[in-house]
Amino acid sequence: MQPSDIRVALFSGNYNYVRDGANQSLNRLVDYLLRQGVKVRIYSPTVENPAFPPTGDLISIPAIPIPGRAEYRLPIAIPARVKRDLAEFDPNVVHVASPDIVAHRAVTWARRHKIAAVASVHTRFETYLSYYHLEWIEPEVRAILRRFYHRCEVVMAPAESTAAILRAQRMNRDITIWSRGIDREQFKPERRDMDWRRSLGIADDEFVIVFLGRIVMEKGLDVFADAIHALADRGVKYRVLVIGDGPAGQWFEEQLPQGVFIGQQTGTDLARALASGDVLLNPSVTEAFGNVTLEAMGCALPVVAAVATGTNNLVRDGETGVLVDSSDIDGFADALEAYARDPEMRRQHGEAGLAVAKTRDWDRINSAVIRAYQRAIVKRERLARLTGS
Repeated sequence: MQPSDIRVALFSGNYNYVRDGANQSLNRLVDYLLRQGVKVRIYSPTVENPAFPPTGDLISIPAIPIPGRAEYRLPIAIPARVKRDLAEFDPNVVHVASPDIVAHRAVTWARRHKIAAVASVHTRFETYLSYYHLEWIEPEVRAILRRFYHRCEVVMAPAESTAAILRAQRMNRDITIWSRGIDREQFKPERRDMDWRRSLGIADDEFVIVFLGRIVMEKGLDVFADAIHALADRGVKYRVLVIGDGPAGQWFEEQLPQGVFIGQQTGTDLARALASGDVLLNPSVTEAFGNVTLEAMGCALPVVAAVATGTNNLVRDGETGVLVDSSDIDGFADALEAYARDPEMRRQHGEAGLAVAKTRDWDRINSAVIRAYQRAIVKRERLARLTGS
């Protein structure tokens, strides 16, 4: 089967209305697929003023604001008009990118029409529960996820550490890797701009610790703030640079009153801000990959990160950064202090991370998705011949 024979209906809970690492990866994937001759149609909630233009043909599906997180939309149905559009498009792969209500129904639609279903994992949603004091429902959530992924021919995880957890949880027998790449023309050490730093009131000799991402509690904001407080108690000279925005922004600013908050940045502005830091602190344990970690490595920044899926496959402890248990506040402070006091180690680890980032070519990485689609189609066709279903 050639790429031009593949027709993909992609369902995403957030394709472009709020910018995040997951949907930027999906848009980049669609761009690659279209260049290879694959036909793609995207089904996702839409808003009047999205964060960025969508790549490919985007069909709006009904959604409601998520309680407490109104910036995000929860897809709620596949209406008749969308089902007609699906039938007219006639996909041979349904790709679901988040385990929401509509994704479940999309997989049901695929099975009813004997079409291959492929799921991609972008976030470990079950890890969010502890941030909302809902740990008690995790077994039920995991059971729902298991049923969802079992109904797909192939599940794609972004890192081997994530895939290992999915296998241990018996989510699917066919779990393959669709990793993540980096735009090396955007994220590179040459973007470092000392004049820009000075314009923010940051002195040249100040050690700059970067936070990059959506400012939401599940990104480990409490751990980040506690680690900074522990570092301050040691008399280390530093500044915190926060890149991003989100509903917990006011709380984060109250915790870090001396921090420099520059809001969401994109394109070369984002790359300049990141490259102008000295180390990335990423305490999140909810990502399945950790795009911001790779972007920091592309800018030759060492990374201090929590031991977590995805990050474990990116950060080489003691070589490109430091991995710390997510509850070890002193461990985070120790790593930050070591980098603050040893610029040469900082340089060496940053260079080692840059070398890793240079191996992350997007087109080569995205080619794995086409192979996953092809395998899923063959599996579905074989099953249909054997069972008539």
